[in-house]
Amino acid sequence: MRSLRSAAVSVGAALTLALVIAAGLIVQGPGGSTAAQGADPADEIESRIDELLGQMTLEQKLGQLQMLDADYPTGKLTEEQLEMVRNGTLGSTLNGRGAKNTNEAQRIAVEESPLGIPLLFGFDVVHGYRTVFPVPLGEAATWDVADAERSAAIAAREARAAGVAWTFAPMVDIARDPRWGRIVEGAGEDPFLGSAFASARVQGFQGSDLTQPDRVAATAKHFVGYGGAEGGRDYNTVDVSDQRLNEVYLPPYRAAVDAGVASIMTSFNELSGVPVTGNRDVLTGLLREQRGWDGAVVSDYTAVAELIPHGYAADEADAASGGEDVAHDGVEVGGPGHARFVDHQHGGVVDAAVPVGHIGVLGASVGEPGAVVGDEADELGDGVGLGAELVAQDRRGGGGRC
Repeated sequence: MRSLRSAAVSVGAALTLALVIAAGLIVQGPGGSTAAQGADPADEIESRIDELLGQMTLEQKLGQLQMLDADYPTGKLTEEQLEMVRNGTLGSTLNGRGAKNTNEAQRIAVEESPLGIPLLFGFDVVHGYRTVFPVPLGEAATWDVADAERSAAIAAREARAAGVAWTFAPMVDIARDPRWGRIVEGAGEDPFLGSAFASARVQGFQGSDLTQPDRVAATAKHFVGYGGAEGGRDYNTVDVSDQRLNEVYLPPYRAAVDAGVASIMTSFNELSGVPVTGNRDVLTGLLREQRGWDGAVVSDYTAVAELIPHGYAADEADAASGGEDVAHDGVEVGGPGHARFVDHQHGGVVDAAVPVGHIGVLGASVGEPGAVVGDEADELGDGVGLGAELVAQDRRGGGGRC
């Protein structure tokens, strides 16, 4: 699924991801027009994204570039967030889940918003959803990539039954300092093993067809060098040579991309003195231009706002616009109540800190992941029976072995 675009850097990427995950919506526009029989689905997605971008206001484009945190205990979107959905100014949520909750929000998005763009529901499905599997480091210790793929596929089925269409996994960071707690989320210290498990987990989550109702979009994280934090302290600085970056930290990302991963998440850390989430050389130069990545990019949780304590942005408005020297490359994940792109970036664009044309390109890359994953509108059931059935099947068929 290399056509899935960046969720943090581009509106198009966000739209693509949303439309792919809601594939049935791609062929029918707001006016009810349908795609021609036998048309290439990929061409239809691209055409639909171009059509939507041409109709969207600047505020709506910015809204597609932000992901807000739903209520974690209940999985419900807040009333304020639902109103943003109605206005077309919210593209995705973190922690919004549960068939009833996601169906309610999706109906509003599809039936009441100006352009009917479906929402993306993201969640950290790391080592199982209902069925809990061994932590990724333990799974990697088996060297059994087939079981890793199988456990990811089971997790995808269970998550999708609860309305989740986008997982922020697998973590593919190479880590060689046992003091770093998040080493548990990856495959350890070896690039070869890490690459094998990165590929297996992406294939398990996404399968061969991301439009199927039992698959979720995967995210390779955290780009890049996150596991090299000095002293094993999370969020700490990373300073590595180009040789080590290319030979140790990048191979698992290559494997994930080759496996068709839908999106890539930026890391919290700075790399050679510049925070990655605001690092043009890394996100645009290395990832997109050198490595040819044309998919979605999503920030880690509040990573754009954290450009402020990094000393790289003066305030939230500066962070939201990326500053004059920063090219954001995806979707910003914000905490409760945050709406930075809509609150702040509009002013930044008006002041020419961020070229309006760049917003359009960004929007196009974010749209693609949504364009591929399942038809949420056609599958608005309660999900309870399906979820229970999947859990029972998975535990009988895979829980004991994986």
